[in-house]
Amino acid sequence: MKAIKFKHRCPRNLGVDDSVADELDAPQRILVHCDLDAFFAAVETLHHGLDESVPLIIGSEPKQGRGRGIVSTCNYAARQYGVRSAMPISEAWRRCPGAPFGHARYIRGTRGLYTRASRRVMAILKAHATAFEQASIDEAYLDVTEAVNGDWDLALALTKSLQRDIVEALGLTASFGVGPTRIIAKMSSEVNKPNGVHRVLPDEVEAFFEGRPLREIPGIGPKRATQLAEWGYSTADELRALGELSLARLAGERFATWFMEVVEGESSRVVSPLRSRKSIGKEHTFERDLDDHESVLARLEELVDLVMNRASELGVSGRLAEVKIRYTGFETHASGRSIPVAMDDPAVFKRLARTLFANNIETEKSVRLIGFRLGHLEEPSSRQTTLFDEEE
Repeated sequence: MKAIKFKHRCPRNLGVDDSVADELDAPQRILVHCDLDAFFAAVETLHHGLDESVPLIIGSEPKQGRGRGIVSTCNYAARQYGVRSAMPISEAWRRCPGAPFGHARYIRGTRGLYTRASRRVMAILKAHATAFEQASIDEAYLDVTEAVNGDWDLALALTKSLQRDIVEALGLTASFGVGPTRIIAKMSSEVNKPNGVHRVLPDEVEAFFEGRPLREIPGIGPKRATQLAEWGYSTADELRALGELSLARLAGERFATWFMEVVEGESSRVVSPLRSRKSIGKEHTFERDLDDHESVLARLEELVDLVMNRASELGVSGRLAEVKIRYTGFETHASGRSIPVAMDDPAVFKRLARTLFANNIETEKSVRLIGFRLGHLEEPSSRQTTLFDEEE
């Protein structure tokens, strides 16, 4: 089966940069999204030999419902109780308590286990892709157009083969989506979870969006979805029927152009290592609010090391350092500083982080959370390792 090409529209007067223009000019591709099923929980389950039917919740120490912090992830058994990622750990305990009040198991998690498992999975996936994009520790995009010679049936067979390879190598399951764009491939991987595959052919795009809730489209957040629902539009086909010009008057030209490209299969056709990742960040919530700001600073420097290690793994560097400080009462402030060229030297960003912390810490307040983010990421052919004016 040959790949089908769509005609495309170019946004008008939207200030589209060269990278977006290149994407709009890209030919029809066969893209695959891989999403490892309940990854952290699955890795812990295998490592500790746990019972999959017992709720497993990974995150901060719950302290029998008095803990601080959030849920990192949980297994499918815990999700049946309404536990979700990013939920306060105290709320997770209320819904699904551990011993001695309930049967759920709470663990802090082992980052090293996840990193090693992720690397092995990504190596399996990358070997079959012309272009590869690791979007997070447990998901990735593959451009397999050349690998399958533009044959959509071979692409479907490839995803099923990759599923078997991942199970045989690690005992983990993964869900795959196949489609003409990254957005459609990602949405497709959600259709048959867990351990499923779903393919959307180019001539099936319109039917795929028929009756689909707007909130299921990546890029449409709860605020935008609520706004559109108040205007009487809750599904993709309802909004598409409005037409681009009418939608532009209602929600703005940029959104209207983007939305029509999405539902017509004309957007996000390029897989790139930096496409999904705009920044790399780490945060730490303290067990108790700290007045000892030297200890906070020490933890900040540890976070910088973690972020820069991750940047090294991804082969990227950055120009923006940002420090986030949350005080008692959830008052939060973030401050950043850019440097002239992208770098990957931890020492440079530690100095920037210390300066930002010293200039912005409110010494009379206790700190609840500290965070560091590396932004303005680049994938340069060569990296500069020293910068003479970083302290200016």
